[in-house]
Amino acid sequence: MSALGTAAAASLVRCHDCGLVSADRPLPPGHVAHCGRCDAPMHLRKPNSLARTWSLLIAAYIFYIPANVLPVSTVVWMGQGEPDTILSGVKVLFAHGDAPVALLLFFASIMVPMLKMIALTWLLLAVHFKSVWRPRDRTVLYRLVEVIGRWSMLDIFVISLLVALVKLEALASIEAGPGAVAFCAVVVLTIFAAESFDPRLMWDAMEDKS
Repeated sequence: MSALGTAAAASLVRCHDCGLVSADRPLPPGHVAHCGRCDAPMHLRKPNSLARTWSLLIAAYIFYIPANVLPVSTVVWMGQGEPDTILSGVKVLFAHGDAPVALLLFFASIMVPMLKMIALTWLLLAVHFKSVWRPRDRTVLYRLVEVIGRWSMLDIFVISLLVALVKLEALASIEAGPGAVAFCAVVVLTIFAAESFDPRLMWDAMEDKS
């Protein structure tokens, strides 16, 4: 790899907000460069990226357990109701012949958050151990984690839709359970963790090995 293999080596810095690439000029101590387009603070690398991402990711792992163990919602019909977890909801959909919806719910609400956390853990460990294995593929994986994060909210969206429909028809009542709060926390924490991770750190290892 040449000496100008990365933007940092070429004294170029990219704005985290709008993507504008500018020259990295020396500044007096205590001063921070700002983007010429959106005026956001500019850094060669996101400050404390690894520490913040690890903290958010560990918190997401912690909330993932109650999100899948505690009830997400309770449907009360004619004075009777039974709390449902995400997995029990999937089982009910299968029992009623709605296999495609059950599979979609299982994938979006159980598999996607777990796969996101595993992928971010792997990326963090790769940066920590300065791995140079296929950095381009790891960058694609990171972009994929960013894109699919929004689909993790499918389960909460379904609950909200059911609540609106049930109240409209006055047929029954649906109450969100503590599992829904924990699940929302998992989704938000993983989104913030993906945002705080700086994928350019993976390419810094390539520069160090050259």
